[in-house]
Amino acid sequence: MASLPAPSPQSQPLSVTHDVTNQPPPLAPYDASEDQALLEGVRREGAGWAEADLRALGVRAGSAQAQEWGELANRHEPVLRTHDRYGHRVDEVDFHPSWHHLMRTAVAEGLAGAPWADERPGAHVARTAGGLVWGHTEAGHGCPTSMTYAAVPALRAQPDLAKIYEPLLTSREYDPELRVPTEKPGLLAGMGMTEKQGGSDVRTNTTTATPTGEPGVYTLRGHKWFTSAPMCDVFLVLAQAPGGLSCFLVPRVLPDGSRNTFRVQRLKDKLGNRSNASSEPEFDRTVAWLVGPEGRGVKTIIEMVNCTRLDCVMSSATLMRKTLVEAGHHTRHRSAFGARLIDQPLMRNVLADLALESEAATTLTLRLAGAADRAARGDEGERAFRRIATAVGKYWVTKRGPAFTAEALECLGGNGYVEDSGMPRHYREAPLLSIWEGSGNVNALDVLRALGREPDSPEALFAELALARGADARLDAAVSGLKDQLAETGPLGARRLVERMALALGGSLLVRHAPAPVADAFCATRLGGDWGHAFGTLPAGTGLDTILERALPGQN
Repeated sequence: MASLPAPSPQSQPLSVTHDVTNQPPPLAPYDASEDQALLEGVRREGAGWAEADLRALGVRAGSAQAQEWGELANRHEPVLRTHDRYGHRVDEVDFHPSWHHLMRTAVAEGLAGAPWADERPGAHVARTAGGLVWGHTEAGHGCPTSMTYAAVPALRAQPDLAKIYEPLLTSREYDPELRVPTEKPGLLAGMGMTEKQGGSDVRTNTTTATPTGEPGVYTLRGHKWFTSAPMCDVFLVLAQAPGGLSCFLVPRVLPDGSRNTFRVQRLKDKLGNRSNASSEPEFDRTVAWLVGPEGRGVKTIIEMVNCTRLDCVMSSATLMRKTLVEAGHHTRHRSAFGARLIDQPLMRNVLADLALESEAATTLTLRLAGAADRAARGDEGERAFRRIATAVGKYWVTKRGPAFTAEALECLGGNGYVEDSGMPRHYREAPLLSIWEGSGNVNALDVLRALGREPDSPEALFAELALARGADARLDAAVSGLKDQLAETGPLGARRLVERMALALGGSLLVRHAPAPVADAFCATRLGGDWGHAFGTLPAGTGLDTILERALPGQN
């Protein structure tokens, strides 16, 4: 049978099966600082002088280059090298160059220890705001910068060590090489508290500290279960000294240039936070210097924990804002059923509900940063408020993160479920912030402890809530009920109590500082009960247009 002639190329119809339509363009470049709640909070909390730098950092964070750094740092995960090619033990972790680009920028922008050397009021607020903006790149490198920031007040318990190391910890120079700390232009600090048998119950630690013949010098022996950023220069760790659980400073490199014993057994294979190396180091005759008195290790290191808890709140608020921006961008450019997604009534409800949660988290974060700044300058009232409100915020805001991120991912539909969108990375990151620096139960019980042992703390909290008295009947009722609940709450009801504290505090802040439609919607839903069990259940009559225009300017 004769074969049929092949059709000529000219007779073939042009293929249109792969034309790309109805897909959003890349989000980057964008301005990560374009957030009214953020900018207003910065001015209100005393850091208005930093706004120009913050806006410049926002443009840089939202650039295509910085967004690619975040992606690459997570795609090419850190790799542990226990030995060099000759068999020498080195215990080093290799990072992709993108990690170093992110770290170099963060340190140069003062997101590590720099505020402790800045005498301007609002320096700590400016740092927190910088984290809210630069965190749009990725979250993992925020761990070593956070620990470095938090190490400074703890190290001050030992003035002779602080005199040597504080100028280096507050430097804006990033040097990733392991060298003698005092020969470097800047240092990073880590912390090592948890062990296999105890986790948050650090008083059960079994790592031992043996005094040497030199005053203040000990040797450690033990195994830490979760020590992140093992390439930091120095670490604050807890160990059992003859006088009880104590705090120590452990350098990776000793003054004579030799490596201290810091055997990294493995890196953790984590759900998220993949760009950041988390390790299990083993100490064996490891040289350490005592920080603070023997037996006062928890009291010494608690200042470090207060700082890192604030950063957990900040990171959760950042993640909320980043995923909200992603969801808003997608829905603005995607159409279904005859209209843009962002114009569909139910999608507008979802986005507005997310926007309320995001604004409340950002506003609370900056209020906590303001308290930290004023407490560092000697304000005892702010110190008392910070003590209880940081634990309240850590519990609530970090708990909201996973549900928020899941809802924002769903706004992208199937597009949000694939790795290319970046949303799965954000989703995996969200639960971490509720776990690190004390899980939900630890923080809830810490609030109960403050209520029972530190009367200045609840007094400071209710003084803050009283600033909005009479502005909203639902808020007034919530505060009144909260006072009644205090006397009858034990450990079993701790979570419920802290949740009500967080919502009352968020409502108080928004009533005082946010536009009326935002405050009204928050109080109606979070305090008045006119809300469902998922995002997107705001009641009829809510000012969706005002809320969205404020949260997503130019996208609404």
